[in-house]
Amino acid sequence: MRELRIRVLAGVFVVAGILSWAGARLWNSVGTLPSVPLAAPVVLAVIAVILLATALSIRARLKAQRERRPEAKGVDPLMAARAVVFGHASALVAALVAGMYGGTGVFLLESLDIPARRDQAIYAGLSVLAGIGVIAAAIFLERVCKLPEDDENDGTGAAPTV
Repeated sequence: MRELRIRVLAGVFVVAGILSWAGARLWNSVGTLPSVPLAAPVVLAVIAVILLATALSIRARLKAQRERRPEAKGVDPLMAARAVVFGHASALVAALVAGMYGGTGVFLLESLDIPARRDQAIYAGLSVLAGIGVIAAAIFLERVCKLPEDDENDGTGAAPTV
């Protein structure tokens, strides 16, 4: 499995942001604008917490295994691989969603004097921050599940995970 690349995530974020900004301008010319739901940053934050908790749990189990503690629970390689896949998918979706709300938020900065649009801009900003949190947690999870021999990998080809 290939590692998450910050450039790809940043590219998805920027392209989604530009398209969202242009779409918001077009939609506003019709007279309405789709709203940014309050649930957007909440859902992204919950996903970030789940990814972080999974990474911390796997890291603690791996540490206990390395130290050969008698009560140590092993880490199922398939479960770790599924966690990494969930992290990858979450990071890509978070980059897309954060870019989308970021573009909408940038458009809304022009009309902060309207209370409803100000609230929407705040929700969009919180969504971008929560999306960055998801990406950071996914990268941390990937680093936790990385096999020790991956450190010697020269970066060419796929990097296997636990």
